[in-house]
Amino acid sequence: MKTNKRGFTLIELLIAVTIVGILAAITYPSYRNSIVKSRRAEAQGALASFANAMSQWYLENNSSYLGAAIGDADTGPPKIFPSTVPISGGTTTYNLTISAVSRNTFTLQAIPTGNQEGDGFLELNEMGTKSCGIPSSCLNGTSW
Repeated sequence: MKTNKRGFTLIELLIAVTIVGILAAITYPSYRNSIVKSRRAEAQGALASFANAMSQWYLENNSSYLGAAIGDADTGPPKIFPSTVPISGGTTTYNLTISAVSRNTFTLQAIPTGNQEGDGFLELNEMGTKSCGIPSSCLNGTSW
């Protein structure tokens, strides 16, 4: 009498593991790219909100952008807006800074940090001009 054996052979198991490995090797870089892009989009939104806060500061402080940064210098981390992205807390992916300021102009930067490092900075000024450090990560060459 013949008995039915149930289960997988070693060859079948190795083929299944190989297929899963190939799929993971294909999908992981795409997943990582999606994460980088979503964090960049979050930083872009934070820069836009930061620019709005600078405009509010301008209206409240005698038509001047000066004094919106922490400390005596007019550049550096802001005191009128959170200095990290994500704004609500969590692992920091970008640091927000005021990179240049005068009475009537400002330039804000989002500088990548941690896992986002190497993505290139994002920049926004009082006129709404947007630029980034790595053109390949921008939508339109040098503008996001």
